[in-house]
Amino acid sequence: MIKGKATPEGTAAFAKNHPRAHERHWKSALGLTLSSLGIGSYLGNADPVTDGKYAASLVKALDGGVNVLDSAINYRYQRSERNLGAGLKKAIDAGAVSRDQVLICTKGGFIAGDMGPPTKEWFEENFLKPGIAGPQDFVAGAHCMTPKYLRHEVEQSLRNFDVETLDVYYVHNPETQLPQVGEQEFYARLTTAFRELEAIADEGKIQVYGAATWHGFRVPPAHESHLSLEKTLACAEAAGGKNHRFRVIQLPMNFGLPEALSHASQEVGGNPVPALEAARATGVSVFTSVPLMQG
Repeated sequence: MIKGKATPEGTAAFAKNHPRAHERHWKSALGLTLSSLGIGSYLGNADPVTDGKYAASLVKALDGGVNVLDSAINYRYQRSERNLGAGLKKAIDAGAVSRDQVLICTKGGFIAGDMGPPTKEWFEENFLKPGIAGPQDFVAGAHCMTPKYLRHEVEQSLRNFDVETLDVYYVHNPETQLPQVGEQEFYARLTTAFRELEAIADEGKIQVYGAATWHGFRVPPAHESHLSLEKTLACAEAAGGKNHRFRVIQLPMNFGLPEALSHASQEVGGNPVPALEAARATGVSVFTSVPLMQG
């Protein structure tokens, strides 16, 4: 197991070790020094060749000055987390980086499968029989954020990466549940999920948590999948008090999907503002996804 977590000192040292990078390549977020580019792990075939390429790509990215890793337990049926973990271990064993220099971000919420698509037998063996989750806990046949389920997913992601601590843990596309359960029930479920993540953070298994979204924070308030950042933060405060660990959101941002900057989809103090402005006003860090629209 790889011990440790991302730290201010470690990430600052990583930046110092890459003097050829432009000074604007480095960003300050979560009290850390982070690269403006990260390595994602959503796309690609679920096969051994792609597995090897992912691990090798991470080693190369770390060498080139990238210290932000993004994954999700369901990406390529858990393969992506395992591949990034293997690449990180290789880089650490070679002395190229240390654990405290790298930010590991991952997500949970969607049923993952294991090395291949989930089967009924796999679901029964891993979730139904142990009492972790049943069909009634899943929305749209695929999404779950009950406390037992999220704890199971965190533990599995820790094993996949073979690390002691995940730096950022996102509830993955929580807005998936909104059209199905309604707003009141949704935010009650979100509060319950955050309460469990606060407990997991107390145990040192994650540093901070947040919400990784597709529609949620960027669509208009009238949209059935609209997610209010103010209400989400209220859930976090109800779960963890003023010092809660909900510190980060993820949303799409590119020339084809500019809404996070161009559309007033959120409210802060009664004033309509774009999602990026709402995050800045509330002290929430933002990581963007699909900057090249998966191109």
